[in-house]
Amino acid sequence: MDFTLRNTIYTKELEKIEQSSLSILDTSRQIIILSRNTLNDFKKAIIKTDFVSVPKEVEFFKHQKQTSLIQLIYYTEIRSFELQFPKSNVQDQEKALRKKLQKLNRFYLYNIDFNQYVEAKLYHFDKQYYTRGHLDSFSISSSKFYFQDPDFSTPRDMLLGKIKAYKLFMNYLKLRLDKIKNRNSTNYVNNTNLKWTSSKSALTELIYALYYNRVINNGNVDIKEIAIALQKVLQFDLGDFYKIFSEIKSRKISRTKFLDDLSNGLLLQMDSAEE
Repeated sequence: MDFTLRNTIYTKELEKIEQSSLSILDTSRQIIILSRNTLNDFKKAIIKTDFVSVPKEVEFFKHQKQTSLIQLIYYTEIRSFELQFPKSNVQDQEKALRKKLQKLNRFYLYNIDFNQYVEAKLYHFDKQYYTRGHLDSFSISSSKFYFQDPDFSTPRDMLLGKIKAYKLFMNYLKLRLDKIKNRNSTNYVNNTNLKWTSSKSALTELIYALYYNRVINNGNVDIKEIAIALQKVLQFDLGDFYKIFSEIKSRKISRTKFLDDLSNGLLLQMDSAEE
């Protein structure tokens, strides 16, 4: 199996689901199913045809498997949290969010050594961490996983997925917490006179440009977070920006009209200042 091609297909299907108008629970459910099916396909392929070398095995468990595994963990955590999230009492909601964030912080403290290994992009222990031959050489890192499939698990591939997925989940929780806090307090965002005076499609272009160029949080941010934040700061209701983006992609002429106009306007002012 061409794992890179399969992940490309997976990513396109993932984006299609995320860009739909489904609720967060329905979105999570569909992505969980998609991710499980993808991982199951990978497992069948590996059982049928094993890796030709150790570097290929490391590459799969450190990178290829992570694409769907991270999303599986991320959306499983979201779905579980949202199902248990208090529905009415604001104080209970804030308490639940803070409690979950504290739990995630403890997870990173407990796994600080491996987290530093990942953050520093080290590789000297990759053979031990990301090949199946060393599965019995390490202690189990989490009580959540009582059994590790010896054909499809390594000592640290699941922990790697959790480290990356939990960072996405923490951003999700922080956004939820900010929304609750802003609901009951007066801050800069609520008092600013900044207002978006261009079109919905123009703001949508900007949001997707920021997201796809990974210029916020090094790309570790959900596009919904960017959209919500800009709408809040600029006091503008964008509506269904996923649908707007679909319309932008269908344009016959200049799908990046607003961004092109921004660039041209800036260049014009630069040229004028030099004269």
